[in-house]
Parts: sequence; structure tokens; C-alpha cells
Amino acid sequence: MNEITAITPQVKDKTRCNVYVDGRFCCGLTLETAVKNRLKVGQMIAEERLAEMQLESEKATALDKALAHLSATRKTEKQIRVFLAGKGYLSAVSDYVIEKLREYNFLNDGEYAEAYVENAAKYKGGRLIRMELKSKGVSDEAIDGALGGLDGEAEEETAKRLLAKYLRGKTVDAQTRQKAYRHLLSKGFDYETAKAALREYETDD
Repeated sequence: MNEITAITPQVKDKTRCNVYVDGRFCCGLTLETAVKNRLKVGQMIAEERLAEMQLESEKATALDKALAHLSATRKTEKQIRVFLAGKGYLSAVSDYVIEKLREYNFLNDGEYAEAYVENAAKYKGGRLIRMELKSKGVSDEAIDGALGGLDGEAEEETAKRLLAKYLRGKTVDAQTRQKAYRHLLSKGFDYETAKAALREYETDD
């Protein structure tokens, strides 16, 4: 058994409170749940019991918040988990929400990756896109599938377009070409694509 050492209202949501057990944050609960279960400071309680309270009483609330969060732009599973954790929900509640969002097809990392690649490929190379999708929690398998449709020639044309924009108004000497080469690499294009894009600017120097 553990001791409830504090119950404090959440700053951003007055309908919820944070519960601290043995001096550390344990979970967030609705005030209704805290009152219904007569939680109070000094009370001895098992953390498993708090988890059960939250899971049963807050599934619908967490799902509503996740749907609202998804309404602006699509999200990955990792992003939804991070969002719910920031709201004080335990992993069991997040698991429930993720499962429901999958059922409704509101959450699909494979489709997210495909849409992301389609848009990002207009101004980034495949290497950078892969890194960004990894940071969003998309699996290697889903990333490979999405990048598999990335056309090599189209990527080279994108690199050439970005290169022309970068070089606009500049004197194209050896030093500038080196900077332009590094610029393309920073945009996520591989070495060969960057070199191919620069070929028409090559000179004897």
C-alpha cells in the first residue's frame, strides 16, 4: 500500500486533478472520480487501485481529447501517447484509446507515413524524411513502404529545384558549390543525388 501525499488541481484543466503517491506524481483523475472514490491526502491505497479508477472512469474522456487533438492534423501513435501522457493519463488508458482509434481508422501509421512522404518529398530528400518519421515513432517497415514509392528521378528534380533557389543571385564558384552541396545534404538528399544536381554547375576549377 502507498500513501496519497497530495491531490492538486490541474492548471490547464480545472475539471481534473493530479494525484501524488509517496511524494511523486502517480496519475491524473477527473475531480468527479476523486470525489466519488473519496480520495484524500493521507489515505493508504494501492497504485493498482488508482489505475483501475482511472481506466474505468476516463476512457471516454481520454478518447474525446485524442479525437480533438486529431481534428487539426493526422498524428502517429507515438504522438497520441505523448499527448495523453502529458494530460496525466496512465498507459492503460492510452492503450485503450489507441486501440479504439485504430478501429475507427483515425490512427494508421502506414497511411500517415505515405501522406507525409508525398508532401515532404516536394522540398526534402529521403534521408531527412526517414529521420523525421522515425522521430514521430513510425516503424521502419512503414517508413520503408512509404519511401518505396519515392521516385529517384523526381527526387533529383526536387534537388535541382532547391539548388537553383539556393544559388539564385550568387556567384557560382568552387566555394559556393561546396556550400550548395552541403545544403542539399542538410535537406536529406544522398550524396549521389546532390552530386547529380550540381553537375550542370561544374567548371574546370
